[in-house]
Amino acid sequence: MITLTVNGTEHSFDGDREMPLLWYLRDELGLTGTKFGCGMAQCGACTIHLDGYATFACITPISMAEGSDVSTIEGLTENGDHPVQVAWRDLNVSQCGYCQAGQIMQAAALVDSTPEPTDEDIDAVMSANLCRCGTYPRIRAAIKQAAQARTK
Repeated sequence: MITLTVNGTEHSFDGDREMPLLWYLRDELGLTGTKFGCGMAQCGACTIHLDGYATFACITPISMAEGSDVSTIEGLTENGDHPVQVAWRDLNVSQCGYCQAGQIMQAAALVDSTPEPTDEDIDAVMSANLCRCGTYPRIRAAIKQAAQARTK
């Protein structure tokens, strides 16, 4: 039996310990904000937080989440008011939107760990998350705005 906390609620799972965490979140818990993109940790659409660290749920077996805190886009904040989410809306970052949950989760982990990220910091961390629409300049601007809001 695997026990983990997802978005503040404790859950148990008695199944295949090697099942990707992504499928548990989407299929068992109905948390479909975390997207399936490539299934190989190449696109970042499945980014979640595992004990506060950005993690690709598509390649993370549920057994690795045992005893851990998992946060999905649905649990980032109750009202969608995390500084990254606010900046994303303010700057109209989303275009098609498919990658945005993963982008936001990766950006939130960056802003939470690096109070004043440089362009190089942003590029290094965010390079793991692909955006087919090419909204990278808006993503960078939103991260800077969110970081600035966190330091106020």
